[in-house]
Amino acid sequence: MAPANLIEFHSNIPYYIQLEEILKERIRRGELKPGDQLPGEFELCEQYGISRTVVRQALHEIELEGLIQKKKGKGTFVAEPKINENLVQKLTGFYQDMSSRGQTPKTQVLRFEVIPASTKIANLLHLSPGTLVHCIERLRSVSDAPIVLVTTYIPYHLCPTLNQYDLTNQSLYGILENEFGLQISHGRRSIEAVSANEREAQLLEVSQGSPLILLDSVTYLADDTPMEYYHAVHRGDRSRFVVELVRGREGENLEPADLPESH
Repeated sequence: MAPANLIEFHSNIPYYIQLEEILKERIRRGELKPGDQLPGEFELCEQYGISRTVVRQALHEIELEGLIQKKKGKGTFVAEPKINENLVQKLTGFYQDMSSRGQTPKTQVLRFEVIPASTKIANLLHLSPGTLVHCIERLRSVSDAPIVLVTTYIPYHLCPTLNQYDLTNQSLYGILENEFGLQISHGRRSIEAVSANEREAQLLEVSQGSPLILLDSVTYLADDTPMEYYHAVHRGDRSRFVVELVRGREGENLEPADLPESH
């Protein structure tokens, strides 16, 4: 197969950067589609007249951008595109966020029961340990690909009949607002990188130890009553979180903003 572009050997631009741009352009144009296997290192060397070191450096840089992924013993493949999410800055849920982008989110409810709150959950929701809470575990998917595994805890007394509702194809936040009059006001969220444990890897269809993005979140009603705590792990290879930043005035004492919630 003839290369889409040629390396300009008289250019001041390093060869690996040129190859990186050539391959990225082939991905952008759709010549190389998600799931397609890239030519092997030797084949790329032959196509573009460059060394294996140059090829490896170019592939490494593209992999860091998340455009390709290496599969041990199989080769290098074009990665599925990341899904942009606004869950770190907006008080929307996953269902609403994806729907607003024209995506069709799907939900598999793995667990939906009423349990006594552990000490940790009770503290986060300002309850006494042992107070009843709804515990909801859901696997959320987009285009049939699992994206996030989320476990939600909601005080039982706020919505005693919540477990009568089917959460498979509708927004939890929508139900809480429309059926129980629970209007979310504000929230706080933390975000960190973690590794997939055995169960998370199986459900999210990644390898154990793969990078995940963990969101821990507490949402509140207008009177500062905690309404929900959730723990969500997103696939690192398919998720990108978008945050809008605003610069404060010089000398202004800025406190960290409550990071919006979602679910």
